[in-house]
Amino acid sequence: MSQVRLLVGTRKGAFILTADGTRKDWTVDGPHFPGWEMYHLKGSPLDPNRIYASQSSGWFGQIIQRSDDGGATWTAVGNAFAYAGDAGTHQWYDGTAHPWEFKRVWHLEPSLTSPETVFAGIEDAALFRSDDAGASWQELPGLRQHGTGPDWQPGAGGMCLHTILLDPTDPRRIFVAISAAGAFRSDDAGATWKPINRGLHSLYIPNPTAEVGHCVHHMAMHPAKPGTLFMQKHWDVMRTDDAGENWREISGDLPTDFGFVIDVHAHEPETLYVVPIKSDAQHFPLDGQLRVFRSRSGGNCWEPLTAGLPQANCYVNVLRDAMAVDTLDECGIYFGTTGGQVYCSADAGDRWQAIVHDLPAVLSVEVQTLG
Repeated sequence: MSQVRLLVGTRKGAFILTADGTRKDWTVDGPHFPGWEMYHLKGSPLDPNRIYASQSSGWFGQIIQRSDDGGATWTAVGNAFAYAGDAGTHQWYDGTAHPWEFKRVWHLEPSLTSPETVFAGIEDAALFRSDDAGASWQELPGLRQHGTGPDWQPGAGGMCLHTILLDPTDPRRIFVAISAAGAFRSDDAGATWKPINRGLHSLYIPNPTAEVGHCVHHMAMHPAKPGTLFMQKHWDVMRTDDAGENWREISGDLPTDFGFVIDVHAHEPETLYVVPIKSDAQHFPLDGQLRVFRSRSGGNCWEPLTAGLPQANCYVNVLRDAMAVDTLDECGIYFGTTGGQVYCSADAGDRWQAIVHDLPAVLSVEVQTLG
């Protein structure tokens, strides 16, 4: 029988949760790296036993960990990150110049074609690549040195490159998202980049339809339709069907279109999941009801999924990397909360169960389908 392995990063360590294909009974292993902020863990699609983890601390800095045995043991690998060329400056909140700094790794994205290659999304806003399983890193400087760079500003969580999407049909095409700069696409393996934000509208920037400056929270792609991207923005749920050339809003009948996470069903490219929260100032569910919303039509028409989720006095948040989808025939959906719960639905969202209740605040959830 197939197995699933959940990789959970939290404010105070990493946890690995495993179950068989029924996804009813779970084994919890951890914490790994207790006390450290674990921004992201992700396994290689080519070698499921190879897992990368971003370990961060305000006192001790940033460490990349790698496991080659499914998380049983870990090795700290190359952690010398340096911006390529002139460090330059970007624009700070008040419009003044601010030096680019390396702060932490927000997201790790293993290659779809080489088990030795992995990408890292950095704060401040940079994309790095390793071709030796994390032993050494090189910046792809064309992104940060794009001519719009001086107009990028940090979102509330910092100027983080938090989303990396690799096109499974074209190894030279990469999509990234930066808060608060927007979405960008490279068609030449990261050498050059194009802002892809046409159709995005943001109320609180001087030009609400500007080429850059939009606060993208997360993007998702179905591998069968890599030209179609879905976006949860700082207000608005969006969709593009031409690889980002044009976006349109699909918030439809959502009770609120503010949130952080968005994902796509493994076998249904038009089935989407979001978790709306009240507002940009109040990061918790409307009316204290934790609801996942599903659209089976690619957006606009949404249904609340509540079975097994708390529907009173629930004031948690679900962060941008804290939802994942497995590839079993009966697609499983997972998400973690800032209250330390990890929820699983083994039937595409119809019913939910809490796998664990009392972890530290969950920063990221990834799933591996094994066997």
